[in-house]
Amino acid sequence: MKTRILLVEDDERLAELTAEYLRKNDFDVDVESRGDTAEARILNERPDLVILDVMLPGRDGFEVCRAVRGQYGGVILMFTARDEDFDQIFGLELGADDYIAKPVQPRLLLARIKALLRRAPTLGSGFTGENPDAEEPAELAFGRFRISQATRSSHLGSDSIDLTTAEFDLLWLLARHAGNILSRDDLLQELRGIGFDGLDRSIDARISRLRRKLGDDPENPTRIKTVRGKGYLFSKHDWQ
Repeated sequence: MKTRILLVEDDERLAELTAEYLRKNDFDVDVESRGDTAEARILNERPDLVILDVMLPGRDGFEVCRAVRGQYGGVILMFTARDEDFDQIFGLELGADDYIAKPVQPRLLLARIKALLRRAPTLGSGFTGENPDAEEPAELAFGRFRISQATRSSHLGSDSIDLTTAEFDLLWLLARHAGNILSRDDLLQELRGIGFDGLDRSIDARISRLRRKLGDDPENPTRIKTVRGKGYLFSKHDWQ
């Protein structure tokens, strides 16, 4: 079966061109032009991936993302205004899996979609790791914390931790390298195939969300530590 995409975009010409390009690349694409009807379509039709513009009539993309994220487990890729750092960070805070700035080159959009789908739990093989020949553990445990690549789930004690696809991928990568510092460049290369440009805040936003979900102290985190000037470190301890 073809991968199903719902494109939520009110620019009729842009939506038509984007949908046509993606269909030529073997995707099944439906288009929705309004934010106030997008939520019902996402939850009823359950597409594999949603491309969600921020500026929409009826209801903006942020509101739609917030409304569906707790009930929709698929991938959400947000269209944001170029250079609007706030839009990008806010979308990630609401649970979007990634963002891409408009105007976008079709080939870049296609590459980003394919990268996201490779990591999606029902469509791809998950985290590929830095060495494809190395045997990867199916599950990791640190005290009361457990994370399973096989089931794409994580628990703190008896409590399940609700994670988006992008949050799970980041947490798994950090846990796989527990005790080691990973720079923003390391994380972006592994997760999105791009280097750190000194401005991208997507990793920082996701780390912030993960800390909240893991019960980490935002002022003095001990589970996912910030190492100034170097990156982030997932602690092997502090999980009691």
